[in-house]
Amino acid sequence: MHVENDAVLVAAARGAAEHAYAPYSKFRVGAAVLTAAGEIVTGCNVENAAYGSSICAEVTAIVTAVSQGARSMSAIAVACLDADSLDGAYPCGNCRQIINEFGITRIIVTTAVGESRSHTNAELLPYGFFLNPESDD
Repeated sequence: MHVENDAVLVAAARGAAEHAYAPYSKFRVGAAVLTAAGEIVTGCNVENAAYGSSICAEVTAIVTAVSQGARSMSAIAVACLDADSLDGAYPCGNCRQIINEFGITRIIVTTAVGESRSHTNAELLPYGFFLNPESDD
């Protein structure tokens, strides 16, 4: 992925974060995935009073891409508009596994102040679960 594509993905994630529904945490997050077809699909976090029913931005973007027919994605940008440092800006464990499920190999994380970092999926989820189509289980 080229640097200019990173900037486009980050901008799309920031735009998606503007639509976040975060009345409880006040932590607006947006995500943008790059599909294997070169399309960018976005999503934002949607909270719920029953916290376990809340949906992370990463999941929203990936599920939207899947619902539009994508099965393979190469990168995701995550923008946290209310994070001043990268400490609280990374995808949660559940999101990391969902990112893994769809073959996303690059994760770009950015904060409200423009700090960003790029990681491989293996760095963030070194022992993720993988589909084993040859398994009898």
